[in-house]
Amino acid sequence: MIRSDAPLIEIHGIHRIYRTGDVEAHVLRGVDLTIHAGEFVAIVGASGSGKSTLMNILGLIDRPTTGRYRFAGEDVSNFGRDDRARLRRNAFGFVFQHYHLIPTIPALGNVEVPAIHAGAPRDYRRRRAAALLERLGLGGRMLNRPSQLSGGQQQRVSIARALMNGGAVILADEPTGALDSRSGVEVMALLKELAETGHTVILITHDRKVAAAARRVIEVEDGRIVSDTGSDSPSASSLMLPVSMPGRAGEGEPSLWSAFAEAAHSAFAALVSNPVRTALTLSGIVIGVASVIAMLAIGRGAQADYMERASAIGTNWVVIGRKGDNSAASNPITVGDAEALKHIPNVSGSMPALVDQATLRHGELDTTARVFGTDRGFLAVHAWDAGKGTFFTEEDQIGGSPVLLFGTTVAEKLFPGIPDPSGRFVLVNNDIFLVSGVMEKKGLSEDGEDRDDIVIMPLRAASTRLFGKEELSIIVASLNDMARVEDTKDAIKAVLIERHGREDFWLHDAASAFRKAEKDRASMNLLLGAVAAISMLVGGIGVMNIMLITVRERTKEIGIRTATGARTTDIVRQFMTEAVILSIVGGLAGLVLGAAIGAGAAFIFDMTVIFSVTTAIAALTGAAFMGMAFGFMPALRAARLDPVTALANE
Repeated sequence: MIRSDAPLIEIHGIHRIYRTGDVEAHVLRGVDLTIHAGEFVAIVGASGSGKSTLMNILGLIDRPTTGRYRFAGEDVSNFGRDDRARLRRNAFGFVFQHYHLIPTIPALGNVEVPAIHAGAPRDYRRRRAAALLERLGLGGRMLNRPSQLSGGQQQRVSIARALMNGGAVILADEPTGALDSRSGVEVMALLKELAETGHTVILITHDRKVAAAARRVIEVEDGRIVSDTGSDSPSASSLMLPVSMPGRAGEGEPSLWSAFAEAAHSAFAALVSNPVRTALTLSGIVIGVASVIAMLAIGRGAQADYMERASAIGTNWVVIGRKGDNSAASNPITVGDAEALKHIPNVSGSMPALVDQATLRHGELDTTARVFGTDRGFLAVHAWDAGKGTFFTEEDQIGGSPVLLFGTTVAEKLFPGIPDPSGRFVLVNNDIFLVSGVMEKKGLSEDGEDRDDIVIMPLRAASTRLFGKEELSIIVASLNDMARVEDTKDAIKAVLIERHGREDFWLHDAASAFRKAEKDRASMNLLLGAVAAISMLVGGIGVMNIMLITVRERTKEIGIRTATGARTTDIVRQFMTEAVILSIVGGLAGLVLGAAIGAGAAFIFDMTVIFSVTTAIAALTGAAFMGMAFGFMPALRAARLDPVTALANE
């Protein structure tokens, strides 16, 4: 609270010099001025006289080159950017010639702006803004945007905004300059009423008729005060006015949550005001997030399919085969070798196999399939049993009985429409075999081979009845502990080298193939992730570019917010929030698009698609961080704009 008989504003030796390269413009030249609380002062002068510059310095939106400024007894000359903003917010209200209203928000929102930066609760400021507009005759126009209001109405909105935080000092720069005569008279009547109710009104004008409404007239010419009718402050020394100095530690600042909520509200309004540009900006983020969601879902589905097939085959085995076809260069693989492997520690089973092609016929139907001559070790090694009928017995194995089992593909080819052909006979290379069962369905292998296009029979039957040879094609040894696979392979090598006298065989373990496939899939996922990251990076650059354009287009809005008390952090928060919201909206759209692509792949191409909530959250978080990273520079540029320059921008 300030006593009316003490100076409210004191400036001494104020100079303001603008420099552009080597050119200097000396606008103010040693101005001394004292204004008391409650005065109605008019500062008059021709264009270029320095009156507007003087007003900007009095309102702390510009700094003097030299000189001292005391406000309410405190030297504010060296106040920092944010302290000056707090003082403007708490003590000053601005009424500009061109109104300077934010075009994207309604009259009510424009009036609220100073209170938003002061941290006033939403309900309170909404009621106060509505009351001010009602008082100024705009009760029915509160939700109209500036473009829907006349010049006089816009100026009244500007006056209401100046009064929102109390407006102890009203600075009116050519307030009637853009109005018709009737509106000008109404605005001057309002300013006079404010002066009569205790506000300090400083009117800047070139029109002496307008200046005549003030109780004190100061004339400025060539940057100097050339005349002053003298102070005419109220004589009652007990007159008290609502002027408070800003706290240095954030006194009266908005809470972090409310500040972000207001920034988000303003951000949505700004983004909705230009939907086409917003949509184009979102495209990069949308594509990036959609790539992450769809590609990883498809990749995860393919991985699950592979795991299922690998599990069906089993990965706990080692395959042994003969090197080369020349009998002089290598010894054949025999049943005796398979029996010898069973005694190696960690080997749980050893299955001999003679594999070759054979022709099968039933009635008028025939087909060619792979025939596996083996023993009952097949069941344990491959974990694969008959789905219909029974697997051949130990007696069938020893006696070489002409029995066999079909894979489901062979069964469907030879016995179409017959669910279980067990007990029927077929010709295999013109030899009659009894069908004892059909194996469980396995589907495709990891390399796309149909594992159900197979015939399984006792090894002796295959070697004596069909192929006329005892040499095995392969031996498959199953292991108990795959962690010991390398040691077990070394032991298998040692046994076979002892039996063959040399290493004339090869070894292949399924786990190594599985690990290689997993590595390949991990590389593919990494590649997909890199593509998605690049897309999001491009999207982030797009966000940055659009935000830079936005800052340039909204320079005047930045000036308005700064003039009404917005601090550096307020402006940074505003534009950072817009960038993050833009990215999050793009991320959400990307989630929807990615889900649609994945669903389309599942429906149209019958692919297994597995979506992950973790991936979705990570993609959305990544989009938000991308917005923060690329929105920071535009936000900082906005916050560093000089208020005077920003307000002058057209």
